[in-house]
Amino acid sequence: MQTRSEKTRQALVRATAELIANGRFVDAGLVNICSRAGVSRGALYHHFSSTTELTATVYDQAHSRVVALTEEAFDGPSPDCLERFLVALGEALRTEEIVRAGMRLAADGSDGPTRLRDEVLVLVRKHIADGGEGGVPAREDLADLAVVVAAGLESLGHTDAGWWDPDTLRRLWEVLRPLFHPAGH
Repeated sequence: MQTRSEKTRQALVRATAELIANGRFVDAGLVNICSRAGVSRGALYHHFSSTTELTATVYDQAHSRVVALTEEAFDGPSPDCLERFLVALGEALRTEEIVRAGMRLAADGSDGPTRLRDEVLVLVRKHIADGGEGGVPAREDLADLAVVVAAGLESLGHTDAGWWDPDTLRRLWEVLRPLFHPAGH
């Protein structure tokens, strides 16, 4: 059972994630966060030394979630690792505000460079380029294509969440599958 303190802390993290995921980084200011979480400024400062530390916590939680999704999708040989990754990432972006917010943040909690999105793309590229995807020999061009597709889906979904729909992602994978799994392999 969560203590009152843990509930307050998570309410602040959720409120910050909601504001960033559904708006802009600048919307996640002290007054808006406290109002959305239903807590006082003192409560925020009891749990976090600053709103930057709070947004860094949002990033940390999103980072953990996305790395787990990536590792899960690429765990073991399978012809559809990339499909599993694209569907899992799309679903997380569609349904989890913490993931959507985290994609817009740098590790230090700012809206500066070195965002989670870039780290995820490096992980995807590494999985495909280093070991091949589902038994297909590693190819730099396929790794680059996977990165382009993942980045495009993440970006496009912010303006049209239909890009994150599992059916859309599976349909897209049907077009890509022959590139990753040529006949005879």
